[in-house]
Amino acid sequence: MRLNDLIKDIPVKSIKNGIKEDPEITALVYDSRKIVEGCLFVCIKGIRFDGHDKIAEASDKKAAAVLCEYIPDGMDTGDMNVVLTEDTRYALGVASAAWFGHPAEKLKTIGITGTKGKTTSAYMVKNILENAGIKTGLIGTIEIDTGKRHISSVNTTPESYAVQEYLAEMAENGCSAAVMEVSSQGLMQHRTAGFVFDLGIFTNLSPDHVGPGEHKDFEDYKNCKKKLFKSCKTGIFNRDDAYYKEMIKDASCLIETFGRGDMEGGYRGSDMAAKDMVFTEDAGALGVRFKISGKKTLDAYVDLPGSFSVYNALAAVSVCSHFGVSDEAILKALREVKVRGRIEMLPVSDDYTFMIDYAHNAMALESLLRTLKEYEPGRLVTVFGCGGNRSRDRRFDMGEVSGRLSDLTVITSDNPRDEEPLDIIKDIETGIKKTDGEYVTVPDRKDAIAWSIDHARKGDVIVLAGKGHEDYQEIKGVKYPMDERELVREVLKERGRAVRF
Repeated sequence: MRLNDLIKDIPVKSIKNGIKEDPEITALVYDSRKIVEGCLFVCIKGIRFDGHDKIAEASDKKAAAVLCEYIPDGMDTGDMNVVLTEDTRYALGVASAAWFGHPAEKLKTIGITGTKGKTTSAYMVKNILENAGIKTGLIGTIEIDTGKRHISSVNTTPESYAVQEYLAEMAENGCSAAVMEVSSQGLMQHRTAGFVFDLGIFTNLSPDHVGPGEHKDFEDYKNCKKKLFKSCKTGIFNRDDAYYKEMIKDASCLIETFGRGDMEGGYRGSDMAAKDMVFTEDAGALGVRFKISGKKTLDAYVDLPGSFSVYNALAAVSVCSHFGVSDEAILKALREVKVRGRIEMLPVSDDYTFMIDYAHNAMALESLLRTLKEYEPGRLVTVFGCGGNRSRDRRFDMGEVSGRLSDLTVITSDNPRDEEPLDIIKDIETGIKKTDGEYVTVPDRKDAIAWSIDHARKGDVIVLAGKGHEDYQEIKGVKYPMDERELVREVLKERGRAVRF
């Protein structure tokens, strides 16, 4: 591809040396270690590393051009083409879309943003569409599914070059649609630049991801979320969320809504509304039945607990109504949807409920535990730890939340990283001691799981919180294999009990 074709949609401030021969570009790279002769090197400024420092190296390695925001003082660029632009992260997204032949134009694209519910909603959308015979790719927190390959995720929303590469692979593999979790960080860093989503979904908003390396304050976090609705054709919003009116402000898309039609204070005029929720429990599995009205009229059931599962389902049904999916396909997919590490129930016993969830901060843990308490369990037992090399306040807060809402807490280890597990456990204890909650400490995670199973009572709800989909434990810079599902299987086998999953 020629350089002019790659940069034609990028707002260019100036071009040093001019583009005289419009060179053929051999590769588009943003990692200086991958600079090769004839490439276009895009200089990205990160927290620890600035690609602009490698412009001279790109010249020495005979790159055809660099795309940058500035040239460091005194740096020799030789006769290499130097294209200056205001924001190279945005430019990388636009150039990547061109490099891969604008793959989003070959797919129906769905972007989901919000503090909670992105992952479950994305899987619900994918399940519904595929039940209707619409092959659908996925980019999200747990994995990337390109229609043939499953790749473990590092970031919720990958770098823009990777996004375009995955979309191109989906189109090549016969996908007709792609659903993507769109993080605030991804929007802030223009990782979805270069295309317009067909549908954008807003699940909910609450304070999160504020701090060094993330967002400077909640206002910044909120404004980054809003960017999705300036780059989609139709926005589908949770009308019951406290920030709904702020999220639709300045949106350039068509607006649709979903919400609880029977909730006190809820808005009854949503395009897709739920009412008559009934919580269910059957042989240790928790679910919810509800009626959908508006654009669809359905009697639905989700094999996941709580009102937030209803909201996730409404978001997914709203999306799929744009695809002409049959009611049968929708209802079947909602009944069967399972998401690894998101209120993932393991059939350990018919006498009590046993689940795994990714809740790894106080806000997520409180939301989860309040939801589970609505099922009026005999006891609510929470098994969790906290990660090392992270804010100690998180430990105090999670301890206090669990002590206040759980009947029993089993404090254990998570990813201790460079810290001592017992030091982290002591911090959690500091938080839990502010409450009257009962607790025990079992530092080894497998032992903690075994303890919770050995001491389970009929009617209990036991949740292993914090690890979710993760299949490792990080200790002193090394990630050791550790999948909680395998740990549970081992515990059951050691006790001579049947393993049903």
